[in-house]
Amino acid sequence: MPTAHIDTFARDHLPSPQQQPEFLFELPELKFPAQLNCATELLDRHVAEGRGDRVAIRAPGVTWTYRDLKDKADRIAHVLVREMGLVPGNRVLLRAPNNPMVAACWFAVMKVGAVAVATMPLLRAKELKAIIEIGRVTHALADASLAEDLREASLASPGLKQIRHFNHDGPDSLERAMERHPHPFTNVNTAADDTCIFGFTSGTTGVPKATMHFHRDVMASCVCWPPHVLRATPDDVFIGSPPLAFTFGLGGLLLFPLAIGASTVLLDKAGPPQLLDGIKEFGATVLFTAPTSYRTLSARGTELRRTPLRKCVSAGEALPASTRAMWKEATGIEIIDGIGATEMLHIFISADEAHARPGATGTVVPGYRAEVVDDEGRPCAPGVVGKLRVKGPTGCRYLADERQKNYVKDGWNYTGDAYTIDADGYFHYHARTDDMIISAGYNIASPEVEEALMQHPAVAECGVIGVPDAERGQIVKAFVVLRPGQVPGEAMTQALQDFVKSTVAPYKYPRAVQFVDKLPRTQTGKLQRFKLKDI
Repeated sequence: MPTAHIDTFARDHLPSPQQQPEFLFELPELKFPAQLNCATELLDRHVAEGRGDRVAIRAPGVTWTYRDLKDKADRIAHVLVREMGLVPGNRVLLRAPNNPMVAACWFAVMKVGAVAVATMPLLRAKELKAIIEIGRVTHALADASLAEDLREASLASPGLKQIRHFNHDGPDSLERAMERHPHPFTNVNTAADDTCIFGFTSGTTGVPKATMHFHRDVMASCVCWPPHVLRATPDDVFIGSPPLAFTFGLGGLLLFPLAIGASTVLLDKAGPPQLLDGIKEFGATVLFTAPTSYRTLSARGTELRRTPLRKCVSAGEALPASTRAMWKEATGIEIIDGIGATEMLHIFISADEAHARPGATGTVVPGYRAEVVDDEGRPCAPGVVGKLRVKGPTGCRYLADERQKNYVKDGWNYTGDAYTIDADGYFHYHARTDDMIISAGYNIASPEVEEALMQHPAVAECGVIGVPDAERGQIVKAFVVLRPGQVPGEAMTQALQDFVKSTVAPYKYPRAVQFVDKLPRTQTGKLQRFKLKDI
């Protein structure tokens, strides 16, 4: 199918067909046309079909209809093309907290046939420079509040030619430029397999990798998990904590609500207190956040029961059974758990509220296939720990990265997760494969020990890793954040060790315990176990 990209950098740096996974389009709704622009499907279609007056995006002090959002995206598209010299296929860095303007910018990038490179707000100049260089980024649209690190990165990145800032009143602002272009924009007729997203991930090593996703991948993510598991309606109001730069946030807070004509709430700060306030202020009904947020918010169950909140989604890291139970008791709502990956774009194993099982992530999402296999690629028997592999309409395409061969093997995407599958087809998470601790011949999953520790009333947070030991090969070491008023020391260490021994198999207890003030986490709240090794 003909590409619309004039700048062919993305297509030229795709993995070879032999290195890519097998893609499956087995559901009828996955039969996409050769030419496809996801902005047309997710945004323009609603206006064309008479839903332009429906609310699309809300934020403190802001309400935009679908028509408003399209108008702003059209104006930004004109600025990109007419004033910033963009051609289809160029890469556009997006840098902002979650707010309406960055959503409009994302759609503008789709409309002009460029590639969106969204970045976490907490990234600094060095990290931005690496992304700009790997992605050969040519343009940037950024919130004025985050200008300094981008400015510093741009000085060392001559390929970044054009930068415009928004959310300020200066004469060179993006908003001023938008005023000069009041006319609708005709979306570029992109191919379904034109790249439209570079999603950056560091994995466990910290070295950034760019995952490449097509317009059809974006639409595929909207027709698999959301209608079959989430089952939201156009009257739902979405809210959540993950940044739009994170594929969990992009899907949950932008793609999925707009795919069905619903509305979304974007908060530039979305810790548990802000989420609670947002749920109450905007009448949010669907919540996307991480297990740590659910655990904190569960203390406000009485308030949450008085809101219209009805669906809660957890992803990004394993959902502890204790957190699921705590949330259900506090709010009456069963959490929808799921596992996804930046490489896969979104969730591929999950279960809806009616079919959730404690301790299980769920079953395979329609449109995907998944297996648990041993080191030779043979399916494991039920209950046997192995490597999770998956295939479906989305899959891993790293931008010119040798690690492609580690993620994709024999047409399958190997996610790096250790799982078991039970006789009913439910997948049970054990650990990241590189988080599995082998001590005196026993396989011990870090999250299992963390789950046991989290049940102790003195523990606020914890992270568990394996550390070298001359006698046992490795021992389990726990890094523990205590609740206010609890006293660290030998007595607490002994109490926690005894508690774990009484909760799980005694060989799994942490032989070393270190008390810390905080744990290293990503902006999305995901525990960075590899950083614990340096504490």
